[in-house]
Amino acid sequence: MKKINDDITVANTLEGDFYCSDKLFLKVKEKIFESSWQFICSKEEMNEANTVFPFYLLDEFISEPLILVNIDNSIKCFSNVCTHRGNILVEEKTTLSRNIVCNYHGKSFTKGGKFVFMPETEGMKNFPCESDNLSEVKIDNFFQFLFVSLDPKISLKTLLKEMIDRVSWLPLNKLKIRKDLSKSYEIDANWALYCDNYLEGFHIPFIHKDLNATLDYKKYDVEIFKYCNLQIGYAEEDDICFEIPKSSVDHGQKIAAYYFWVFPNMMFNFYPWGLSVNIVKPVETKKTKIEFISFVWDESKLDLGAGADLDKVELEDEEIVQRVQKGVGSRFYKSGRFSPRMEKGVHHFHTLVSKFMFK
Repeated sequence: MKKINDDITVANTLEGDFYCSDKLFLKVKEKIFESSWQFICSKEEMNEANTVFPFYLLDEFISEPLILVNIDNSIKCFSNVCTHRGNILVEEKTTLSRNIVCNYHGKSFTKGGKFVFMPETEGMKNFPCESDNLSEVKIDNFFQFLFVSLDPKISLKTLLKEMIDRVSWLPLNKLKIRKDLSKSYEIDANWALYCDNYLEGFHIPFIHKDLNATLDYKKYDVEIFKYCNLQIGYAEEDDICFEIPKSSVDHGQKIAAYYFWVFPNMMFNFYPWGLSVNIVKPVETKKTKIEFISFVWDESKLDLGAGADLDKVELEDEEIVQRVQKGVGSRFYKSGRFSPRMEKGVHHFHTLVSKFMFK
């Protein structure tokens, strides 16, 4: 792949091969995702003492088995792999009465990941040692939202700084997960194509007729930050919007939605009713899973404005992204150019991908 020029007026997009090459797909895993922060869950799913929550980091991509553990209201993250013979320790969310015990040979660990006991160890030399403990993994939070990284190169605070500064006035501590409104989708397209589509409003009048009717397309703009960017959905005159306090830089604006994209694969969509978190999970070179997780603070506004009928918008996006996947694989397609006004977000994404891939 070629480096992306920082100057959008002369830059070309990522080449078609980036979205189709199995070799580049594996390099993306190594260069971008293995050091990324990933959204895992809300603290409300871990609010009971001694709760253990097993999960696989990026399910079918990195697939690292991990556990979250609530230890005296402090949440830690550890490897979910027994240090004896590699058995998975915890299969489902549970409440621990005492230790974590491997059901293969009985090796035991404290809730804090420290080795406690193993049967039949007579004659072992240099045992136990540090490697008998469970490896601890970095965890951090944004309000009640928990994030994990295997090998972070930047702090979560640095990654989310501009989002924290912009929306901290919202009642984020009142958000409650709504699993009945949360969904997952699978598409036959590369993960980065899905991000490309999210990061520009250029396509809205052509693909999303209903959404276009609620937004003021003429005001469309993107604010670029270091590791994230923001698209603001401005409401038409009579449509529902945020009640923005004087302390906010957006006071006096009719804003229907804040669309934050966070490198490499997370979207945080703030609406007057709450928050939709979208996690774009690579599966294969041309297959991606997208998780929509809904958190609500005002149910009375759920079916109104830009945040209404998200399922319809998603299906419209999926259809066009899958068509583009077929197109970028053409022998006649190399790369495209960026609209300096409408595709600043896509260009920002491509420059970040380029910089991480060439590190």
